[in-house]
Parts: sequence; C-alpha cells; structure tokens
Amino acid sequence: MALIAPSGPADPVRLERGAQVLGGIGLEVVEGAGVRGRQGYLAGPDAARAADLQDAWCDPDVAGVFCVRGGYGATRLLGLLDWDAMAEAEPKILLGSSDVTALHRAFATRLGVATLFGPMPACATISDPEGPEPRTFAHLREALFEGETLSPVLGDRVLVPGSGEAAGEAVVRGPVTGGNLTLLAALCGTPYAMEARGRIVLLEDVSEEPYRIDRMVTQLLQAGCLDGALGVVLGSWVDCGDPLPVLAERLEPLGVPVVAGLPVGHGSPQFCVWLEADGVIVTESCSLTGMFRNPDQAT
Repeated sequence: MALIAPSGPADPVRLERGAQVLGGIGLEVVEGAGVRGRQGYLAGPDAARAADLQDAWCDPDVAGVFCVRGGYGATRLLGLLDWDAMAEAEPKILLGSSDVTALHRAFATRLGVATLFGPMPACATISDPEGPEPRTFAHLREALFEGETLSPVLGDRVLVPGSGEAAGEAVVRGPVTGGNLTLLAALCGTPYAMEARGRIVLLEDVSEEPYRIDRMVTQLLQAGCLDGALGVVLGSWVDCGDPLPVLAERLEPLGVPVVAGLPVGHGSPQFCVWLEADGVIVTESCSLTGMFRNPDQAT
C-alpha cells in the first residue's frame, strides 16, 4: 500500500502515526518519493506529485493508493497524468476525501473504477495522538478487508422526502457519486464534472458559510450536474453554521429523497463510501447502505 500526497503537505508527525496505524493492521506501507515534500501550500511540485500518483497506481506490487491528506492541489494534476498507462494497470483502491474528490471524479471518468471516499492517514481520525477514532477505523478496516459490502452509514433525518414518483419511497438504488461540494463546483465546465443522472449524489463540505453552499449547489444545478439524480445523501458540514435549510430549499425541486446527517467527509467519526459503486438510500432508517465495490469497473 502506497502513501502519496497529491494535494497539501502532510504534518510529518501525523504521517508517521498514520503509517504506524496502517502497519499495525497488517498493511505493508511504502511512501511515495515526494510524500514528505513541501512547496508552499502544496506537497511539492505538480510534476512530482503526479509522478507519485501514477507510479503507485501502475506498480503491480501496490494494492492500494492512500492519499495522506487533502488541502488543495489535486486538480492541478489531472492534465499531467498518463491516463492510457494508468488504464492498463490493474485496478486497486484509491482512498481519500476532501480535495481528493478531484481524483475520484477523474478516475471515474478516465478509468471507470470505483474509489473509496474515506479517512486519510495523516488526518485527525486516524493519526491523533490517542489513536484512531474507533468507529472510523472499524469502518475503514471493513472497507479494506471484510468482504464486498460496507455496513450502513446512518444519518439523522430525511431532509426532503421526494415528490411525485419518489415521494414516500423507502428505497433508492444506484451508483454513488459526488464528494466534496467545493471540488464538485470547481470541476463544473471541465471534463471531470459530476454527472448525477441515474446516481445517488453525496455532498459534504467544511468551513463554508450557508450562502457559499447555496452558491455552489446553485452552480451544480445550473450546470446540469444534478440532472437526473436518484437521491442525495448529505454528509458532514463542519464549521458551516446550519446549511440544512438552504440545502433543503435548493435540492427539493429535484423531486428526489434527500437524507442528511451522515458522518462522511470531515469531522469525527468519518465513515467510508464507495464512489461509482452501487449504494442504497433507505429513508426509513435514514441510511446509505448496500455499498458494493466492483474492483474492476464502475457501475
């Protein structure tokens, strides 16, 4: 399993702790050449970060590529990768969240593989001094080792019940897409823009005021990125005030179920979600469940 830093620089102490935690569950941890790099707010030059990602993905001895933290910078790599070479490699796990949303979208578009949106080794839920957050770590271990289907991720409310044919539906099935709202908005107008048709959409963010969340959701709506969505699951909104009223207002016209309060994205605990793999919204339990990873091809 390879550690890479495609975005911001990792705290070296947290990086060491995270690597030890992963090694403690039987993973053989190797570091990308530039994982400890720093160039301002980036973990080294774009070319070096892109090379680490591509080398790890194309290495037949690497079973997983774990992004050590988010920050900013993943979008800068998308035009530097040899997608043809990466398509020839055997699919493996790509793990990350936050800024890594850009890579999730690009891997879905260019490679057609399912990827894992979840906690990163140099971030708090894995690398705090007192050890990893237990529920977060248990869910990550389940995603990595324990079969094809993850345990349900429970929310705390049905924000929008849906309308028309979707009204009152207890179950919505489809591949899951999405991720961090800021990155999804930034990818509008690019080849990696989200396409929600026939899919369940995951949205989450951190440190954004409700009016900025309104603006970014409005951008997704006006760009057509949410057209045809089957349902929406809302993850964490840490330090975002109370964005649920504006999210309900902006998403209700889609006419699909919207469930909120899932511990996905930022904060603690931080559960895993397979993107571009099948998921099920169960409104009765306010959950996202049935997340099945097909390692060879996105659904």
